[in-house]
Amino acid sequence: MRAVVQTVGRASVTVDGEVVGAIEDGLLVLVGVTHTDTAETAQTMARKVHELRILDDERSAADTGAPILVVSQFTLYGDARKGRRPSWTAAAPAEVAEPLVTAVVDALRQRGAPVETGRFRAHMLVESTNIGPRTILLDL
Repeated sequence: MRAVVQTVGRASVTVDGEVVGAIEDGLLVLVGVTHTDTAETAQTMARKVHELRILDDERSAADTGAPILVVSQFTLYGDARKGRRPSWTAAAPAEVAEPLVTAVVDALRQRGAPVETGRFRAHMLVESTNIGPRTILLDL
């Protein structure tokens, strides 16, 4: 599982003209799933995201209660080493990925994090105003 974590002043996801998730002063988390990921991987990713000391004064979302916007992103497993057209073979199929992204969201909520989400399998318009910018890649 991979996640790109960014500190944001605001971020939102729009699908078909409707805002389906939005936060202010928190973390935008793009999550990609590969074939070997499990429910345990999802739990670990949620813990890492929640406790990542990326906010001001080396604080985490767990410390501050900052909201988190989670967006599924299979393209995090794109491989363009052999040319200009990425291969997506390392990305888990939607039937595998969707429950694991949901498991990350559920685990974050169980930890007390306020979480918003995008919409799986939808064409999403993701907008963000990054702070810093501070961007971290978590690769489990």
